Amino acid sequence: MADLKWWQKAVFYQIYPRSFADGNGDGIGDFPGMTAKLDYLRDLGVDAVWLSPHYPSPFLDCGYDISDYVDVGPEYGTLDDFKRFLEAAHERDIKVILDFVLNHTSDLHAWFKESRSSLDNPKRDWFIWRDGKDGGPPNNWQSLFGGSAWELDPRTGQYYYHCFLKSQPDLNWRNPEVKEAMWDVVRFWLDLGVDGFRLDAIGTIYEHPDLPPHTIPAEKLQHATAHDLADAEFRQLMTYQLHQPGVHELMQELRRVVDEYPGEKVLVGEDDNVAYHGSGDDELHLVFNFPLMLTDKLTPEHIRSNQAIRLADLPPGAWPCNTLGNHDVSRMWSRFGDGKHDAELARLHLALLLTLKGTPFLYNGEEIGMSNLKLTSLDQIRDTMATSRYAALTEEKGLNPEEALEYALRITRDRCRSPLQWDSSANSGFSPAGVETWLPVNANYRERVNVADQLNDPASTLSFYREMLKLRRNNPALIAGEYLALNPQSEEYFAFLRHEASSGQTCLVALNFSDTNQAAIFDLETSRARLLFSNRSRPDAALDLRQIDLQPFEILVAELN
Repeated sequence: MADLKWWQKAVFYQIYPRSFADGNGDGIGDFPGMTAKLDYLRDLGVDAVWLSPHYPSPFLDCGYDISDYVDVGPEYGTLDDFKRFLEAAHERDIKVILDFVLNHTSDLHAWFKESRSSLDNPKRDWFIWRDGKDGGPPNNWQSLFGGSAWELDPRTGQYYYHCFLKSQPDLNWRNPEVKEAMWDVVRFWLDLGVDGFRLDAIGTIYEHPDLPPHTIPAEKLQHATAHDLADAEFRQLMTYQLHQPGVHELMQELRRVVDEYPGEKVLVGEDDNVAYHGSGDDELHLVFNFPLMLTDKLTPEHIRSNQAIRLADLPPGAWPCNTLGNHDVSRMWSRFGDGKHDAELARLHLALLLTLKGTPFLYNGEEIGMSNLKLTSLDQIRDTMATSRYAALTEEKGLNPEEALEYALRITRDRCRSPLQWDSSANSGFSPAGVETWLPVNANYRERVNVADQLNDPASTLSFYREMLKLRRNNPALIAGEYLALNPQSEEYFAFLRHEASSGQTCLVALNFSDTNQAAIFDLETSRARLLFSNRSRPDAALDLRQIDLQPFEILVAELN
């Protein structure tokens, strides 16, 4: 275990800056607020934080439309506020990685303003400009958010390409000047002392240079946006826009840049393709295991299958990375709950993340059991993906507004982005009473779904998180151990071993996903184990592995003798 890097041992915690802590009382989270809550994160037991975008932005795509890569959005504070946050985090032994958007800028970025100013501007080729064809766009490519991927610029009469919103023009990474400018951005933040980057949407960085049209019939797209197509149709639609040659070489260049710096800087890819590990030490350090979370229900069969495939596919030397929630998906409590045993299932899911092999990523608010925000009207939605889908369904597809609104409310990412709930006072202690928060606060903050009410309650979700994080930290097998699935025939419980060679520790983990008792028989070299943790009453710490009666929704961790 001693030879593991810090990012292999760490538990990461994603902060959504706009919704984490409001330090100046304007209804928006900021760096002074985040800095004031660092002791909370230290006491929770996390080792590193990933910040969603904190840069200046018109916020047309929730901050992923960046207008300046080397500054702080004024609503979040100043660059000095960021430096104070970073220093305070490091004083508490908490690493900090930033969100880095490589594919595109905002159309308000100075680079794009220059690029669109004239056909012969020196930055014209920093973005992807093409002449139209037959009185329309250069081809029939679609934006991931719906509609054409091309926008006509009346000033110069050419179209620019945008894989996402029209306010997010794609950078031309085939231009060496673009690469050098972006590597300068990387060095700017590394010079300040950040510990790495989470890389957004790396699969969209390149597109086919010849612009061949996709072959989805136009009538097929008349009744659906890109997100509504079946997987095979979506791949056909995006065949020339995603995962094009060149990305691996680009990631290798980026790896060489971060490797210039001491302190084991880390690169985390927003992609589930293990090929982005490269040879295991020349591209990305971590790649999210999205197939684990992309299911409507977490079952032992699904988890077991996922681990078998994922761990086998990793190149030699690569390290796994698991998560069940982030700023783009429904909250764990709502997504994987059954409406009856939500609390028990939420704890099982955390235990799963913290005991599987690999680096776990948690999302802010999950530790108190935050659930999806329920919105009721279009004017409450801040997520442009949802509002653009609403517009596409009503204006282009002819759907009636009531049905389109129902769809937009169902898919909006605002559901998981509401302000963190700190206490039971007005606005949940996120902002002062009377202040309108940027998104509404989930009303269940009054029902003990807040930090203050759970902090000193040993039976709370928050206390459970702290206990599980401590359990992981104190047992090397749960951090560094190899994984071996047990009892693959079980449909109700998931069991596995973690063995760590240098310490000699072997841990058994058994997770009962059912509301009934399960008799678990383990045929191992030893029949004895010592109980390390259970969320159910077990008066005897000595366990007989020849038969363990797992109680409903039990989480059991034991050390083999």
